[in-house]
Amino acid sequence: MPVLNRIADSAPEVAAWRRDIHAHPELGFEERRTSALVAGKLASWGIEVTTGIAGTGLVGTLRNGTSARTIGIRADMDALPMSEANGFEHRSTNPGVMHACGHDGHTAMLLGAAKYLAETGNFDGTVHFIFQPAEEGGGGGKVMVEEGLFERFPCDAVFGAHNDPAVPVGKMVVMEGAVNAFSDRFWIRIQGLGGHAARPHHAIDPVVVGSQIVLALQTIVSRRIDPIDSAVISITQFHAGSAGNVIPPDAALNGTVRTLKPAVQDEIERQMNEIVRAIATAHGAEATLEYNRGYPQVVNAPEPTQKAALAAAKIVGEDHIIHRTALRMGGEDFSYMANAVPGCFVRIGQAGKTTGKTPVHHPEYDFNDEILPIGSSFWATLVEQELARG
Repeated sequence: MPVLNRIADSAPEVAAWRRDIHAHPELGFEERRTSALVAGKLASWGIEVTTGIAGTGLVGTLRNGTSARTIGIRADMDALPMSEANGFEHRSTNPGVMHACGHDGHTAMLLGAAKYLAETGNFDGTVHFIFQPAEEGGGGGKVMVEEGLFERFPCDAVFGAHNDPAVPVGKMVVMEGAVNAFSDRFWIRIQGLGGHAARPHHAIDPVVVGSQIVLALQTIVSRRIDPIDSAVISITQFHAGSAGNVIPPDAALNGTVRTLKPAVQDEIERQMNEIVRAIATAHGAEATLEYNRGYPQVVNAPEPTQKAALAAAKIVGEDHIIHRTALRMGGEDFSYMANAVPGCFVRIGQAGKTTGKTPVHHPEYDFNDEILPIGSSFWATLVEQELARG
């Protein structure tokens, strides 16, 4: 595939940056080392750097020529609160924190493009390289927008990308319209009555109540939502108790809901409230549901999507672009940026013959360095295309 020669030559250097970031993962709004590394490299290439946006976020601004045209490109920087199971040399050195979603690669790809564009200057206009904190549930994109991202750094359009272990290397997904799900979070708190495990009839066991709630919530999608309407309810945490012979007084559940339609989103929240209250009451316990609406859907606007597809075709070829595929149930806070200015979010295939197929959010995940030149070339080509001289 025709990646840019200059970017191909710098691939080992970009991979070294990526692996350094992978070895030093940081959680949302704590990406101080990563932010400093990015800021230092941008400044060394003569790119204007503005830090302190949404705490650890930053923007690199590169101007060339006289055109008033502007473009924004976003990469996320944060890691996940999970332990890494890999044994390679660049594995996480921070216990309980891991780059399991490829944000290390997203950051490195954008840095590679920034270096190339700063050195070649083959464009006329302004590029804003947006390095965002806290995508993994912290809503860093929302905070950046609320802090005036696009007032301070106006963009005619904004673009983002994510690696995709389900798509082969050399293919890209560039799709108009909605590309993912609404992403909500919930917390269920159960108040029972603690007691001795040998005398359960003198207690109200919140573990039993919580267990029944977990099972009942699964019937919402399987039995109470139209099968045509995709939805997910996942309970990912269940906290209760401190000893094997003690019935605890309370329990807490935590999880996420993913939907593709606002009406389904509303209905699931309503039914969850009914189920939680009814099961708790049936057992003589009390329970509350806190349901927080999270990231909205990313909706790719027509014109930016056409531009992204044109640039992608120059790198991977038109026959390797996927223009229509099933929506993903993942959430993505690039949505806040795409709601503020016209935007497009693409996916870059990273499934190689022997590497890159492990799914994201898995303890053995690693970004496939083979696609770093593809991503950097795509960003550089997009800028040169949209901010073409003359």
